[in-house]
Amino acid sequence: MTSALLTDRYELTMIDAALRDGTADRRCVFELFTRRLPAGRRFGVVAGTGRLLDALASFRFGEDELSWLRSHDVVSAPTLDWLADYRFTGSIAGYREGEVYLPGSPLLVVEASFAEGVILETLALSILNYDSAVASAAARMVAAADGRPLAEMGSRRTGERSAVAAARAAYIAGFAATSNLEAGRTWGVPTMGTAAHAFTLLHDSEEEAFRAQVDAMGSGTTLLVDTYDITDGISTAIRVAGTSLGAIRIDSGDLPTVVASARRQLDELGATGTRITVTNDLDEYTIAALRAAPVDSYGVGTSLVTGSGSPASGMVYKLVAVETPSGEWRPVGKRSDGKATVAGRKVAVRSLSHGVAVEETVYVEEPESDPKPGRGLLVDLVTDGVVHPAHLGADGVAAAREHHLAAIAELPLAAFALSRGEPVIPTVYV
Repeated sequence: MTSALLTDRYELTMIDAALRDGTADRRCVFELFTRRLPAGRRFGVVAGTGRLLDALASFRFGEDELSWLRSHDVVSAPTLDWLADYRFTGSIAGYREGEVYLPGSPLLVVEASFAEGVILETLALSILNYDSAVASAAARMVAAADGRPLAEMGSRRTGERSAVAAARAAYIAGFAATSNLEAGRTWGVPTMGTAAHAFTLLHDSEEEAFRAQVDAMGSGTTLLVDTYDITDGISTAIRVAGTSLGAIRIDSGDLPTVVASARRQLDELGATGTRITVTNDLDEYTIAALRAAPVDSYGVGTSLVTGSGSPASGMVYKLVAVETPSGEWRPVGKRSDGKATVAGRKVAVRSLSHGVAVEETVYVEEPESDPKPGRGLLVDLVTDGVVHPAHLGADGVAAAREHHLAAIAELPLAAFALSRGEPVIPTVYV
């Protein structure tokens, strides 16, 4: 499948006009960044980079796409010819996937001709905005869970493509598994899942349903015990599966009270090793409220994959430098009230003190002095049109997950507070 029409019309009409006036081939630098974090957030997490690079490889205008553009008079014939031959030949640098980001961070730096670079705007923003929003929310939930595993279960609350993207982003940010099989097949995310309430309702009794599930999946399975009455459900589950039952799942009720009661009942029945997982419209706040409860794992859906819990990252994609006829770079930027941008190509360094991040320094153009000591944040993603393979596929996801663990470990403890607050690390422009 081509990703070429996953874009906005004005990307193509700009190219059409630029081809007409001869500016389409001017070398340019575009940057993707966010002006501010969502309200109350203290850091964000970059996700979607590997998906973007994968989409870049399929960003091709075939005859079907060209015919549609022609029949709807979107661009002129010369532009259609240009699109037919489109291949990205520029270079892209950016923050590694899984990295922590702050306002003003140059998350993606695209150097290419104007036409080759501007056409990627909508594609880059649609992927990184959503994936980073999910990853940022997931990171807060992982911190709130305090070492207990979480599973992503939001496929039925978002679009079918977004469901896969959300599972991938959540896994990079520390979730342990997903219910979405395509995320497992395409990106190597571990999958999980046993049965829903419908399976219990299918059978003439809860006991028959439990016996059927244990016969099929073994006593190590997870039984959903709240279809009718939780206390009776737990008793039936242990009677059917024995004290070696792997886990019970609770999807309703006042969770702190219900979970405490369930743990006491399981222990009294001798099922001291049976785990408790909860899945009742959880978010980072309810997860944090359950820290003292005997919960072993969580399943999260709606609040992770929708805007209610993962507010948009607010990323933008802006032209920051243009090559002049003499070969020099001219910084450019908007002056619009409330939407001004800092002109010029940027390089970012994160300064650490005793292993803890204390400042993000963004150098504009060539630094006047040696950069501050710290960790350089930009890595090469695409060089002269060739994608660096380390960022692709399931291996890229695994690498991003590993990098996220290292990046999140650098943050000060204040970063994980769930109360409203400002970005935890100051950003300084030099």
